Amino acid sequence: METLIIIIFVLGYLAIALEHNLKLDKLIPALAMMAILWALVAFGIEAYPNWFDSGAHELINGEGGFLGLESEEKHHLLDETLLHHLGKTAEILFFLLGAMTIVEIIDYFDGFATFKNYIKTRKKKKLLWIFACLAFVLSAIIDNLTATIVLISILQKIIKERDTRLWFAGLIIIAANAGGAFSPIGDVTTTMLWIGGKVSALMLVKYLFIPSLICMVVPVTIASFMKPFKGEIDIVDEKDSQKSKSKYGSTMLYIGLGAIIFVPFFKTITHLPPYVGMMLSLAVVGLFAELYSRSEFSISNVVDLDGDDSEGHHSPVHASLSKIEMPSVLFFFGILMAVAALESLGILFIGAESLKEIIPNTDVVVMLLGVGSAIVDNVPLVAASMGMFQESIDNPLWHFVAFSAGTGGSMLIIGSAAGVVAMGMEKINFMWYLKKIAWLAAVGFIAGSLAFIGMRAIL
Repeated sequence: METLIIIIFVLGYLAIALEHNLKLDKLIPALAMMAILWALVAFGIEAYPNWFDSGAHELINGEGGFLGLESEEKHHLLDETLLHHLGKTAEILFFLLGAMTIVEIIDYFDGFATFKNYIKTRKKKKLLWIFACLAFVLSAIIDNLTATIVLISILQKIIKERDTRLWFAGLIIIAANAGGAFSPIGDVTTTMLWIGGKVSALMLVKYLFIPSLICMVVPVTIASFMKPFKGEIDIVDEKDSQKSKSKYGSTMLYIGLGAIIFVPFFKTITHLPPYVGMMLSLAVVGLFAELYSRSEFSISNVVDLDGDDSEGHHSPVHASLSKIEMPSVLFFFGILMAVAALESLGILFIGAESLKEIIPNTDVVVMLLGVGSAIVDNVPLVAASMGMFQESIDNPLWHFVAFSAGTGGSMLIIGSAAGVVAMGMEKINFMWYLKKIAWLAAVGFIAGSLAFIGMRAIL
């Protein structure tokens, strides 16, 4: 039965990796794989030799262990384990939902247009550094996916030459993934490690800020001397220019970003899970959004704010929630719960021991994880690593995993969420990215990895 479970997982994994070739949304195989795996776990519960007790954090094995338990005890343990993993997965999903909603509320007020107003130069080299630095900083605050969407949207309003925009977009992907790697809220994988109790926010920043910065600076420095970034750009002529949708745009931007940054501090002070702080932040941002929305839209129309007048008052919270990418949220749910099924049977621990025997050097294993994240989705890779390795919180291994999984995906356009969204927004060709940008991303990844290994020896 364990062999069948591994086969189902591998097939589901392949379907996720080949979603563009199969023209099948990765959400479908992720959910199907999760349900089938847990069904097989339930059907074969009597015969499995190993079981990982999530509550006790220990592997139960052998005749005197899991095999020796009564059938009723095994099913009770199955229920407890499933509930445990559901709770841990829900923590990540609600955290992401809160963050995504805050970002959508900022966008509702066109708050990100504030960044565009600061960009005055026409020199390509200077613009490259501005966008790279913005991507690096923004991705650490609002996550690399959202930062990429925001910056490419601004890029499209500034640069009219598509070929030039493609080069900028490629470097934005590298910078955004580098910035997301050192922040507990900058990438889904770092968020998983943070919420999963593998890293703390402060130590993650301490260990990864410099390697991540090097991972961004090295390729951007090289690119700044290349032909595509020489000369000046032709500014897009915006006749309708100008004003953002709302006079509260910049205010909502600062409130929203401040609310997201507040979450790690809330966790440190209260020791509550991060999603609790994110829900508080969402409530505060939502309150200001509703107040500003009423003052902006309702005064121009004679309406009763207590009545039901859909034209007089538009709820920014409701509008933002309707734009949340639920397929992405459900994909995370499916893949995390699928990996949890393998963890529960002890398969990941056995796999980890085998891998350590084949490749004793852990650094090599983690760097291969980074290369692998460029080929397949980094979420299941990190989820698997969380079950494979048993090191304590803030062990350098977890920081290296966060860096490798976060930045390694830049080496292919389909290797990260930031790359996939940029691919869709600018219709970037896979082979074009492979020829022009991949080597820059690889150089940055190697430089950042060496910086991490060097810092680890010092700290």
